[in-house]
Amino acid sequence: METFYFLLSTLTITLSVLQAAASYSPIDNFLNCLSSQSQSKYPNPVSDFVYTPTNTSFSSILNMHALNKRFKTASTPKPLAIVTAQNEAHVQATVTCAAASGGTQLRIRSGGHDYEGLSYVSDVPFVVLDMFPQNSVDVDIKSATAWVQSGATIGKLYYSIYQKSKVHAFPAGVAISIGVGGHFSGAGYGNLMRKYGLTADNIIDAKIVTVGGKILDRKAMGEDLFWAIRGGGGASFGVILSWKIKLVHVPPRVTVFRIKKTVEQGVIDVLYKFQLVAPKLDEELFIRAQITVVNGTRKGKKTVQVDFIGQFLGSAKKLLHLVRKSFPELGLKKGDCIEMPWVNSTLFWYDFPIGTPLETLVNIKKNPAKFYFKSKSDYVKKPIPKEGLQALWKKLIKGGEKMTIQFNPYGGKMAKIPSSAIPFPHRAGNLYRIQYFLAWNEVGDEAINRYVKYSRSLYELMTPYVSKSPREAYLNHRDLDIGANRPSNYTNKKLARTTYGIKYFKDNFDRLVKAKTSVDPDNFFRFEQSIPTNNY
Repeated sequence: METFYFLLSTLTITLSVLQAAASYSPIDNFLNCLSSQSQSKYPNPVSDFVYTPTNTSFSSILNMHALNKRFKTASTPKPLAIVTAQNEAHVQATVTCAAASGGTQLRIRSGGHDYEGLSYVSDVPFVVLDMFPQNSVDVDIKSATAWVQSGATIGKLYYSIYQKSKVHAFPAGVAISIGVGGHFSGAGYGNLMRKYGLTADNIIDAKIVTVGGKILDRKAMGEDLFWAIRGGGGASFGVILSWKIKLVHVPPRVTVFRIKKTVEQGVIDVLYKFQLVAPKLDEELFIRAQITVVNGTRKGKKTVQVDFIGQFLGSAKKLLHLVRKSFPELGLKKGDCIEMPWVNSTLFWYDFPIGTPLETLVNIKKNPAKFYFKSKSDYVKKPIPKEGLQALWKKLIKGGEKMTIQFNPYGGKMAKIPSSAIPFPHRAGNLYRIQYFLAWNEVGDEAINRYVKYSRSLYELMTPYVSKSPREAYLNHRDLDIGANRPSNYTNKKLARTTYGIKYFKDNFDRLVKAKTSVDPDNFFRFEQSIPTNNY
């Protein structure tokens, strides 16, 4: 009933605002609409949480959740306003007023980790809706579930689970500063995926604000839309307020390790064997291979180093027996193994020293942009031959000192879940996913162009060794190089499908279009890599 009265009031106010503001610009209409709603009898009026460029806090609010310095330059387009929504009514008002304004585009941000800055940058006039103030986590251990608001960080989620249980966890990412809004809706992955699948595989309900300002849960939105927002990117369909997740069981202590090997230590043979065995290992074990360029043993010479970073849901003794039997080339020793509660392992994976206080999970700084970066992704279905790895080494030593490459193995539960279960299609048949992450500190457009060009050239080098027709990509590693709709053709369904759509979603793309058309037929929620509708 409360929602009904909100919507009725919103409709009345919006119509009156539009009638009186025919000569105003879209942003004026938007701000006037919010102001009119704030005059209604609502606590904490939304207009109190709107920041425009004339506000002294505008820049700090904008930059607080803008991770990539590539999109913090003087020439980067800035929003006409930022709304730091404090509650569901603020989100409803923001969506309703933006839709009624006659041209104000909405960008939705939770953690600000979108790799191409699409949650806070646009080439057309736009408003940022910040979800980070809505960050509660309500854990119910009796039912092994939790409701998580989209503005919460992964670190806060992990800490909240730990406060209630030492034997429960959730399969999400290792970057604890990420906001769950984008991470969850883009499918999400982490070191529990071989045991429990992706983040989105473990979501059982959600609340979304649609273009009409309605709040829908799973039952109200229907299974097609619920399917779509778990891996299809929530920002194409509405604003996700919160998620209900299913917690998973972990032992009281898990075992982690990190083993480093260089080219001179024969790492190419170890990494080749890794490709063969890592996807077939016990699903309790996840081993990431992380490739970087480091100083060699000879002065002034560089070499390639691979860090094998692992987590086993069990004791060090059992882990050693398993690895010595299936992957002896790794050379894992007892001294390499560290047993700890699962929650402590989340700090280990984020490269914090052993013994770092668990409160760091919630006290970590809010994503100040420390560097520029470009990321790309690939999927591997057949082991890369040694000559391919040698070509990669050569390319990295020649110019990839600032590049980090991760091989994240699949298999286990990932191979058992159907490719159509959620929009994320990359399941059985994949050995591992590659992330190419290039980060630098040099300032200026020349540096940006040089490093992005290098990233693209390395990606081209890998073409013979990765998936084909399509060359698959992972949505949460956003990459505009694989295709994009621009403001002049945001509605181009054919372009979307044949470029990023097929690469991110394969055969699931058409079902996403159907869900989009049903919930947002006029394509209000749109951006460079959004899901288009069937109506254009």
